[in-house]
Amino acid sequence: MGSLAGKVAIVTGGASGIGEKMVDLFSQEGATVIAADINEEALERANQKENVVGMKLDVSSDEQWAQLAKDIKERFGKIDILVNNAGISSEKGFKDINIDDWQLMQKINGFGPFAGIKHIAPYMAEQGKGSIVNISSYTAQIGQGFNHYSASKGSVRAMSKAAAVQFGKSGVRVNTLFPGIIETPMTQALTEYRDLLNQLIQATPLQRLGKPEDIAEAALFFASDASSYITGSELVIDGGFSAQ
Repeated sequence: MGSLAGKVAIVTGGASGIGEKMVDLFSQEGATVIAADINEEALERANQKENVVGMKLDVSSDEQWAQLAKDIKERFGKIDILVNNAGISSEKGFKDINIDDWQLMQKINGFGPFAGIKHIAPYMAEQGKGSIVNISSYTAQIGQGFNHYSASKGSVRAMSKAAAVQFGKSGVRVNTLFPGIIETPMTQALTEYRDLLNQLIQATPLQRLGKPEDIAEAALFFASDASSYITGSELVIDGGFSAQ
C-alpha cells in the first residue's frame, strides 16, 4: 500500500514538467490525482493515466479555483492534498520589466497559490486534516535575480508561512519547496547557452542540475503523513547552490 493510499490530491501545472512527475508519483503511491492545468492537449494525455483526472484550470482565475474546489469536493467527497506548482518564469533584467510583465508574473505565480489556498484550505479545515505544498524558488532566499520572478516567488514564501499559522489549528499543514534550476521544458532555453549552463553546474556543489523527480519526491514527503508534525517549513532543493 502506497503512502498516499486513498487520498485525493490536486497538482496545479500537473500535465507537464515537474507537475507531471508529481502526478505520476502520487498516483503510484495510491492517490487519486487531479492534474489541474491550462494546457488542454497535455490534459488529454493526463486523462489517459490510471488514477489521474485532468481538469482545466487557469490558476490566476478566482472563479475557476472556486469551481474546481467545489467540483472535486462533490465528486470525490474530500480534498487531502494541494500542490501549488503551476507557474511561469522569466530571465528579464530589471531595466526591461514593465508593469504588464510584473502584473502577469504576480497574477500567476503569486495570486495562483493564494487562490488555491483560499478555496481549498477551508474544505480541508472542515475535514480537520490536509496538506498544502507550495513551490517557491531558491531565488526567494538568496540575492539571485532582481526581477519580477524572484519577487513573485518571495510572495509565495511569505504567504506559506502566514497560511501555516492561519490554518494550523484546523489540522491543515502548509509547507514550501524551493527548487534550484531543474531540467524542465521551462528551463530548456538554457541549453542554448552552453557556457552559462556549465557555469551554473560548476557553481553547484552537487555538480548537476536538478531533475523533476528530485522535486516530486520532496513534495511526496510533505504531502504524506510522514510529515504529519511539520508545517510552516521550508526545504531547499538546489544541489547546495544557496548554501555557499
